[in-house]
Amino acid sequence: MATVNYYTPEGLQKLKDELQDLKIRGRAKAADDLREARDKGDLSENAEYDAAKEAQGLLELKIAKLEEIVGNARLLDESNLDTSKVLIMSKVKLKNLKNGMVLDYTLVAEEEANLAAGKISVKSPIGKGLLGKSAGDTAEITVPAGKLQFEILEISR
Repeated sequence: MATVNYYTPEGLQKLKDELQDLKIRGRAKAADDLREARDKGDLSENAEYDAAKEAQGLLELKIAKLEEIVGNARLLDESNLDTSKVLIMSKVKLKNLKNGMVLDYTLVAEEEANLAAGKISVKSPIGKGLLGKSAGDTAEITVPAGKLQFEILEISR
């Protein structure tokens, strides 16, 4: 069963652009690599040809996976999001109760996650721990480094 993921218009467009690039440039490069390797002689003893065939197979797998993701993607209408609880596309202001540090995150689909930009996946431990919580709630989240406690200060879109 295919998984439905929700994306911003920008995030979905980025996936579509990547898919298009792989189909056009990626396939052309794979074909060139195969042609070049084939020209080097006996295919039964040509490691370069085997490597090019394997790379082509991996490229086709990646294209198929992206096609499935794009096919099952849904756009989010951010204007209709409920800000009373944490959902995908919520902007959340958190306070780490251990060290007092205040953090701002936006919960996004896994493919859009970018920690440097403050975007965390809803499938990450912190994302999962925040989903469904309201402003003022405390979320205790188990991460690889141990347990963290966050107070949810604010939820917005």
